[in-house]
Amino acid sequence: MTESKRTCLYQAHLAMGARMVDFGGWSMPIAYGSQIEEHHRVRRQAGMFDVSHMTIVDIDGNGAQDFLRRVLANDVAKLPAGSTDIHNALYSCMLRDDGGVLDDLIAYRLGETSFRLVVNAATRAKDLAWLSEQAGSFDVAVEERADLAMIAVQGPAAIPEVARRAPGGAVVSTLHSFTAMRSADWFVARTGYTGEDGVEILLPESQAPQLWQALAAQGVAACGLGARDTLRLEAGLNLYGQDMDETVTPLECGLAWTVDFGPDRAFIGREVLGRQRAQGVAQSQRGLVLQGRGVLRAGCKVVTDAGAGIVTSGSFAPTLNRSVALARLPAGASGACEVIVRDRPLPAKIVKPPFVRNGKIKVALD
Repeated sequence: MTESKRTCLYQAHLAMGARMVDFGGWSMPIAYGSQIEEHHRVRRQAGMFDVSHMTIVDIDGNGAQDFLRRVLANDVAKLPAGSTDIHNALYSCMLRDDGGVLDDLIAYRLGETSFRLVVNAATRAKDLAWLSEQAGSFDVAVEERADLAMIAVQGPAAIPEVARRAPGGAVVSTLHSFTAMRSADWFVARTGYTGEDGVEILLPESQAPQLWQALAAQGVAACGLGARDTLRLEAGLNLYGQDMDETVTPLECGLAWTVDFGPDRAFIGREVLGRQRAQGVAQSQRGLVLQGRGVLRAGCKVVTDAGAGIVTSGSFAPTLNRSVALARLPAGASGACEVIVRDRPLPAKIVKPPFVRNGKIKVALD
């Protein structure tokens, strides 16, 4: 059995009493104490996550823009090069020829001929192989940045906490969503996976433990992957491998907004997605709010007036104090439905995600 890989913060997690689990081949903290309390700390104050297992890839060369316009469904040409210190970003899927989602990622424009991608840990080998294969006809170099760690600090108090520690910290407060700054060896992006304000910090591995301890000393709560999952679910954010994968297109999993059908770009998967857009999809992603007691889980069958569907992600949602889910349902489904949980039909309501953003409940519960 292959031993799980460890991030540079592994010993810090153990020292703080974290419960460690295998996640995508990495030994990662699931929680340090109460997962629900960690969730609330992010919604109400600030929490930090070790996301150093994520894969960071730099794309450089005269053909970098053309290469990414080919392999990403969103269009990096929309990103202005910006200044030498401020960089623009977008969210995109990387697709197969048949439109299936190979991965979802964030692309940062570092300069005219330079980009940075942050992709999922569990898809690392597949993504690197795909990028290298597709790069063959372009003037680009594809380099994994395994020397960098990544810490996400999220919550309404996250920005001032990070500004106290980041080199050139005053600039952090001026960043807009989906922009990033370089300062010394740090790359600080106003992005996240929780539905709250905050940043993701990419920095040399040697500097990450000191930052982690400093933030903890300031009162920023260490949070595990358990809270990260309930936070992202409340925010209506997809998880690769559950809410989308290679069998699903962006139009079928709530990510049509990430596809740029501009007339001058033949991105991989465009032909299939163009047909789907013209003809409509049979199933689409919706949200579910359970109307009574119980917990919705991935794989549960959903019964609607328009036909059957399936829960792709489900959990108890601490902010709402009830269970919610993302589900793939017949395109015309709406209103009331039933979810089969342990052979029992439970009443639920179909809603439009997100359930929570910036600490505020965005859906009607009853």
